[in-house]
Amino acid sequence: MADTFSFPADRYILIGKIGKPHGLRGEVRMSLYSGQPENLQSYSHLVLVATDGSVTAPLRIVSSRAQGKGAVVGFESILDRDGAEKLAGMGVILDRAEIAGADKGDSFWFQFIGLAVKTEDGRYLGRVEHIFSNGAQDILVIRDGSAEYLVPILDSIITCRTDEEIVVAPPPGLLELNSGIADGGDD
Repeated sequence: MADTFSFPADRYILIGKIGKPHGLRGEVRMSLYSGQPENLQSYSHLVLVATDGSVTAPLRIVSSRAQGKGAVVGFESILDRDGAEKLAGMGVILDRAEIAGADKGDSFWFQFIGLAVKTEDGRYLGRVEHIFSNGAQDILVIRDGSAEYLVPILDSIITCRTDEEIVVAPPPGLLELNSGIADGGDD
């Protein structure tokens, strides 16, 4: 995410960025920070934000299809390539009300970013820098200075999550494997 977008974070979450137009009928390519383009089908509207902080009115999604880790999206009010070109480079933000109807047990990636992570015995690992999916599960990328840990988001590993921190119970060897200090190294 090289661009910085200013928007009311209490109301919206940044989920992606508009790329180049796709075709002649107003569709745009969209990169999604979650890498899960299928999620777009759950949303009726998206809001765009420019780098200067100006926010569009909600744009109704009329078409959406996965394309690699992104998507090709059509909006009701964007009917041609010229209109699509004007959107290039804008951030894609989602009104938090769009996800308010999710099940109470659901977690969203944005809720983990920046949280402190410690083990059940109180060892501080760092903060969640970002999350990615390896195809089988979602992985927390935890960083503290030069130390980095990759921890799967599994109920068996994440024992507690609050608004401030995550407590993990990693299986033996996981943290050492991720940090490059696995047992049995060259002596």
